Amino acid sequence: MKLLVVDDEAGLRQSLHMILTDEGHQVTVASDGATGLDAALSEPYDAVLCDVRMPVLGGLEFLQRYRGAGGSALVIMMSAYGSEDAAVEAMKQGAYDYIPKPFRADEVILVLRKAEERERLRGEIETLRSALGAAAASPEIVAESQAMRAALEVIAKVAPHRTTVLLTGPSGTGKEVLARELHRLSPRAAGPFVAVNCAAIPDALLESELFGHVRGAFTGAVGDHSGLFEQASGGTILLDEIGDLPGPLQAKLLRVLQDGEVRRVGDRSVRRVDARVVAATARDLEKEVKEGRFREDLFYRLNVVAVYLPPLAGRPEDVPPLIRRLLSRHAERLGAPVPEVDPKAMRALLDHSWPGNVRELENALERAAVLARGGVIRESDLPPSVARSGSSSLSRARPGGGATLKEAANAAEAEALREALERAGGNRRAAAAALGISVRTLFYRLKRFGVE
Repeated sequence: MKLLVVDDEAGLRQSLHMILTDEGHQVTVASDGATGLDAALSEPYDAVLCDVRMPVLGGLEFLQRYRGAGGSALVIMMSAYGSEDAAVEAMKQGAYDYIPKPFRADEVILVLRKAEERERLRGEIETLRSALGAAAASPEIVAESQAMRAALEVIAKVAPHRTTVLLTGPSGTGKEVLARELHRLSPRAAGPFVAVNCAAIPDALLESELFGHVRGAFTGAVGDHSGLFEQASGGTILLDEIGDLPGPLQAKLLRVLQDGEVRRVGDRSVRRVDARVVAATARDLEKEVKEGRFREDLFYRLNVVAVYLPPLAGRPEDVPPLIRRLLSRHAERLGAPVPEVDPKAMRALLDHSWPGNVRELENALERAAVLARGGVIRESDLPPSVARSGSSSLSRARPGGGATLKEAANAAEAEALREALERAGGNRRAAAAALGISVRTLFYRLKRFGVE
């Protein structure tokens, strides 16, 4: 760290210079507050160690003037017996800490190490905030709920690194959207993003699609073909529905993750690839491992950082902004103004449990936007299953009539808590992590909703 020591005692200045220099710090000293203030404002420092009582300019006035002039270094006050009150007052005005005199060398070193760690964490937080700011600006992301905010926070934090990420959650929750956001926030954003659905390609063709083939490798292989891993080199590859990957290909994928090399079908040589792997699945891979359908070693390779996307019913706060976002997208595609939603239709949309998650909501709104007359979506424009929900399932939450929005949200949250506990096998710490909340918050909500 680059440090400034401001003290009128020559012996103490010399001792601190020696102690701090031996610790590897770059140290400048000043013999009074006025000289120290000039030095502090002439160039940037990481921290300033300043005596409380000094001639010309005392420590408290030094701090006030330094902060008033825009100085941003951490200020640590040094106080002799009888001046602790002034040191405490300085902390109220923005000083980081104070050290009572006389002090031992290890006390000073410890305070500075804490200050250094604080600055490191502050730098990480600023980086994370910048990344989250970029994420919030993405037109594809809606994150009003705490669970989605927690997922985005993890995505923003892991994006700068090449770490493998496993996205889990029910089908239709937006795992591919989150994978694209991870790619967008990463240093690989200028490279390709390649998505492959492992369940949508026949097993016989999947190896060739992933790793490529050479001419003559099989009937119909009339030329060399690069696989998706090669095509994603320098960027990101999303292996969607990874739980459906056949056993033999699981072993080959493991080798790619371990060695960074692929072998085209029918080829004897290997090729280097540099693709960041993101996997996604709606299956419980831990259960698949226990039942022998998924390789344990591959699971641990993929599960370096896991991000769970809860069902839409578990994050009702996201439904209204999603409705606005999706209607805007459909209107742009149709070349028409964004339709309004009449109150009865909006009630039906908010009351529906959305078992198909965001994908079902998107399809319902596309249908409604096409059928709407006069620029207004009515309940009759919604799919029958959605329109019925406005007067059936959740409406039973209140004996005398329909459920309020709050009751609907509470019912959805209680259901999400039950599902998280079930997925975690009753482990409340794991359930809290999956929901993106603290264990304390989970206990509070379980008690609030009477969930066992």
